[in-house]
Formats: sequence, structure tokens, C-alpha cells
Amino acid sequence: MKKSEIGLLIGVLALDMATKFGVQSSLALGESIPVIPGFFSITYAQNTGAAWSIMEGRTVFFCVVSVVALIGFSIFLARTDKKDTLSRYATVLILAGAAGNLIDRLMFQYVRDFLDFCLFGYDFPIFNVADSALVIGVGLLILATCLHPEGRKTA
Repeated sequence: MKKSEIGLLIGVLALDMATKFGVQSSLALGESIPVIPGFFSITYAQNTGAAWSIMEGRTVFFCVVSVVALIGFSIFLARTDKKDTLSRYATVLILAGAAGNLIDRLMFQYVRDFLDFCLFGYDFPIFNVADSALVIGVGLLILATCLHPEGRKTA
């Protein structure tokens, strides 16, 4: 990994852990602080499932899936051409997000969430920095694939 990729990985993980710690130590479970009333709040939640609390209580399953994803994306990163910056940064974001939520699952048996948005009247599921990194990483990886439809070049 390049220094910039290591920096991104550590930076996202540190931001994820720091924000989760800050919210957990400042708010009671379920407590909410409106930041932009009717649109964005900081709300402390604990999620034992996946997105939208799908498959709640299956911590071992999600830990196994996370470890497999970390291994798979690490191999993908190692094989991705050093010049394919977009794919590499996207993969690092995916790794950081998966690692951040895995750490929570291993330490607490749940993931700490706190970013709470209400979009066009829909109360979007509460999420965290790791979830954001995962979604952005996957989006960038799709974009990289669309920009280079001839196929991925690996080293």
C-alpha cells in the first residue's frame, strides 16, 4: 500500500472510532440532538444487524462476512494496478468501513450509529462514518469500473 492509502485507511478508521466514542460517551441510547431540525440529528443507536437492522442479532455471521470481505478486498487491492488510483482509494474506503464496523461488532456485539437524516419525509436509517466509507467506496469502485469498461488491470 502507498503511504497515502495507509493514511486514508488510518484516517477513516480514526474518525469512525472517535465519532462513535464521542457519541456513545455523550448521549444515552436513543437520545437525539437536532442539528438541522427536520433534516439532520445526532441520534445514538446500537445496531446488531446490517443496514436497516436487517438480520438483527446475527453478530457472528456479520463478523465472518466482514473478515471474508476484508481478505477479499485486501487481495483485490494488492492486485490492482498502482496507477489505478480511483479503484485503489475506493478499495481502501471499503476496507476502512468494513474494519470500523467489525471492530464495533467484536468489542460490543453491535455497531454504534449516530448520523440520522430525514430526507423528503423519509426517516433514513441511522448510520456512521464506517457505513459512509463503505457506500462511498462501493460507489467509487462502480464509477471506476464504468470509466474503464474494458476490464480491470491487475499487477
